[in-house]
Amino acid sequence: MLRILFVLMLSSACFAQTSIENAELFIAKKQFEKAQNEMIQFLKSNPNDLKAIELLGDAYGHQKQWDNAIEQYKKLKDKHSDNANYQYKYGGALGMKALSISKIKALGIIGDVKEAFLKAAELDPNHIEARWALVELYVSLPGIVGGSFSKALVYAQQLEDLSKVDGYLAKGYVYEYDDEPELAEKYYRLAIKVGGSVTCYEKLTDFYQGQKQPEKAIDNLEEAKDKHQRNAMHYQIGKVCADYNIQLDKGEAMLKVYIKNHSAKDGVPKEWAYYRLAQIYKHRDNKDEALVWINKAILGLPDLEVFQEFKETI
Repeated sequence: MLRILFVLMLSSACFAQTSIENAELFIAKKQFEKAQNEMIQFLKSNPNDLKAIELLGDAYGHQKQWDNAIEQYKKLKDKHSDNANYQYKYGGALGMKALSISKIKALGIIGDVKEAFLKAAELDPNHIEARWALVELYVSLPGIVGGSFSKALVYAQQLEDLSKVDGYLAKGYVYEYDDEPELAEKYYRLAIKVGGSVTCYEKLTDFYQGQKQPEKAIDNLEEAKDKHQRNAMHYQIGKVCADYNIQLDKGEAMLKVYIKNHSAKDGVPKEWAYYRLAQIYKHRDNKDEALVWINKAILGLPDLEVFQEFKETI
């Protein structure tokens, strides 16, 4: 009898482990509905399994089913209010819901979002994601409902104490939105100096474009291209050249290199590079060549309205 009971217990444990692993694998493969179904079925017989509840919340979150994700994360938060990650995920799902509804309705849940992030940061002094969330929250909220650049800088400093790169990026972000461009550039530059990741370069490029400084954006992208040897950088340089009607020869050359070396890992379909080339030829008043390239773009992605609309302007 004891042997049979032991075998049954062992089988149950193996089933649980397999279901959890399956869900994790589905999420890693971006098969979120499969992960959702796996965990719903598993939770019918294991309703208190914390990992399964969390994975179900994650699956819902990846599908932008915010109410369902909130429901799962709330279960975790209520059972273990001292868990920083549960607080963070609950606040994150609430925050994403706030972005998807009207501003008036969002005001009713912002307090809960902030409370969850603050609790996560308090519970775990090393929780980087919670501090980033607070930086973004304090920057994005109007002062009348609790927004504060000074409070955002407090958490940016905490980030810097944990990770120089995160701290510099966070400070750059705060100063950018606080209309202090010189300080923003300084900290984005420091992030590149210390970290030098593609993300660091992207943040500075976006900043330069937001400041209407395309020449600096191009210089930054070329530095990133030389350091990281990524084909995607060729497209980004060509895009800036096309958008701002500058350095057109360089833009044309970069886009043609991108097309020649294109692969799925580059992210941006070749048709967008065709479109950028069409922009460049239009800037040069070469309508025939512009039509050649925009037609190639439309042939590959016929449903994109932006391509059709651009063709009408040639």
